This record gives sequence, structure tokens and C-alpha cells, in this order.
Amino acid sequence: MNIYVDADACPVTDMIIEEAKLFQLDVVLVKSYSHFSMKETPSHVSIKYVDDGADAADYRIVQMVKHGDVVVTQDYGLAALCLEKGCHVIHHIGFRYTKDKIDQMLQERHINAQARKAGIRTKGPKKFSEEQKNSFRLKLRKLLEQSS
Repeated sequence: MNIYVDADACPVTDMIIEEAKLFQLDVVLVKSYSHFSMKETPSHVSIKYVDDGADAADYRIVQMVKHGDVVVTQDYGLAALCLEKGCHVIHHIGFRYTKDKIDQMLQERHINAQARKAGIRTKGPKKFSEEQKNSFRLKLRKLLEQSS
């Protein structure tokens, strides 16, 4: 089992790396070249860079993941594709995507996109809180304990 992270906008990357080390799991960070960094990473972490296309990181993750892997993303489309491959998918605020709820989530995303195209203002995400970070850590740890 590996952990794949849609890493361009993931606010919990360091936390994921720490938790993965406790479980002796490899982490693959998938980022666009516009987020290139020379920062050293631990030996259990690799970085895969992709072009700056809208869904380039998503497509790369889908190519790499295997049944039973863990994927961290806030992208509902990527979550749906990874669920179909038998992956465990978790959002950075800590909720797990499930096959039962993903269709509804995708429908809501579509409705909101249509509303924005029509000029209607929709709410953006709330500021990421310490409480959400702590909740994510606990839920990721529980997921890793159950999956290993």
C-alpha cells in the first residue's frame, strides 16, 4: 500500500509524510511543474511532476494507483476514479469519499459550476483550521491502522 497525494494545494502534506513514516509506507506527491521545489524529502517520499494542465496530476495519479492504495485529494472527480480502482480516498479535511456518496457530490459540483457560469456567486471553502488539521491526522491514522 502506498499513499498518493494530489499535492499542489494540499495543506496537510507534511502531516501525511509523518503518519506514513509511522506505518512504514511510501508517499508519492504528485505536483505540477509550476510547484517545483528543490526541498529535500525523506527517503519514503517521492515526487512526480506533471505538466500544468487542469487535470494532469489527476490523470497521473489514476495511472499509478492500485487497489488498496490511499489517495488524498480534494478533487471529487479524482476521488471517483480512484474509488473505482478500489482505493481508499480521503479529503484533506478528514472525510472519506465513498461509492455511496460520490455521485451526489459530483452532481452538486456540476450544479455549482453551472451556477457560477450563470453569474451566481457560490461560497468558497472556509479557512482551514487547526481543528480540521487535527481531525485529518486522526482520521488518516485510523484509515492506515484499518488498512495495514
